[in-house]
Amino acid sequence: MSKFIPREDAPDGYLTEERRLIQQVARDFTMNEVLPVANELDPQQGEIPMSLRDKMAAMGYFGITVPEEYGGMGLGCFEYCLITEELARGWMSVASIIARGNGVFGAHTMSEEQRRKYQPRSASGEFLAAAALSEPDTGSDLSSISCRARREGDEYVINGNKYWCTFADGADYIMLFARTGEPPGQARRHIGISGFIIEKERGKLPPGVSGAPIPKIGYFGWKTWELAFDDCRIPASSLVGEEGRAFYIMASGLENARAHTAARAIGLARGALEDAIAYARERKQFGRPISEFQAIRFKIADMAAEVEAARQLLYFVCTEIDRGRRCDKEASMVKLFASEMAERVTSEAIQIFGGAGYTTHCAVERYWRDARLTKIFEGTSEIQRRIISDNLLGKPENQFGN
Repeated sequence: MSKFIPREDAPDGYLTEERRLIQQVARDFTMNEVLPVANELDPQQGEIPMSLRDKMAAMGYFGITVPEEYGGMGLGCFEYCLITEELARGWMSVASIIARGNGVFGAHTMSEEQRRKYQPRSASGEFLAAAALSEPDTGSDLSSISCRARREGDEYVINGNKYWCTFADGADYIMLFARTGEPPGQARRHIGISGFIIEKERGKLPPGVSGAPIPKIGYFGWKTWELAFDDCRIPASSLVGEEGRAFYIMASGLENARAHTAARAIGLARGALEDAIAYARERKQFGRPISEFQAIRFKIADMAAEVEAARQLLYFVCTEIDRGRRCDKEASMVKLFASEMAERVTSEAIQIFGGAGYTTHCAVERYWRDARLTKIFEGTSEIQRRIISDNLLGKPENQFGN
């Protein structure tokens, strides 16, 4: 649970003095350490340097939400997203990689022995994850996973394909979700899926696994992989939680994950807004800065209002998550609103930059490319709309038709 002050008791709304300090430290770190690296490496499709990852580890950013007893900072979703927004203002991939260390997938289902084995290493940045969920024919509908894990004595043998596995090479383990049993029926296809921690050497794929990077238009800083499991053997002790019940592990962290994505989207939009303001003050046309033209001023006003609206909704959602209240509807709302907003705001920033914005000389094109992705991962905008409408109207009789 977060060490937070409830909104009604906070001296200045959501942002306590402690949170402002956390925010400022993360902002300084981003502007001094992350942004220069992003501006240099993203145009080259380069990867996040290990030196930067080590600095992030020293800041404690891989253990923000990990309990103190396991070596983390013991903070909540609010602080996690506060830091995420700042990091995303520099490079979204850097804001994303911290999710690979803030707790091990399914930690709440692990034994105490497993938690003490994995959590401290995760919090220190020593044990970072890649998640193998999606498949070539499985995206939003994760209950249709077909990759299989067959028990043979003290091992599981895995066969099948995975897609969109970001960081598969650089991670220290792959969190794999595979089918270990047949579902009891169409309505319960989520039953029979199990989760496994596949430990591996950093920089390589596990034995029995081959793959190739997927060519992307953005989200540079790390590679995203298509993987093939061909009789990949892992110890039976790699199983996380109860066999056949891993769908609930996938679902349990969705509120935090969607808040985290909203924070990334807000950071991207803020970066584009700040860069657009600076450019508008410097760029002159017709003998004066373009910041004096009403068309530009109104664009910037609208952009700033949208960013702040998304941020305030995020603060509310994070507070509710940290209070322990279920808020799947609100988490979907902020993920939907922030990601859609980010695409609009970053696109407007390119418009303000004009031709310069369509080059890799300016960071706004990076913000725009990465913002487009926030509408897709962690549940598409269409999935979020379905969750929200189901909460408001109830589920339709025919969920897959109109």
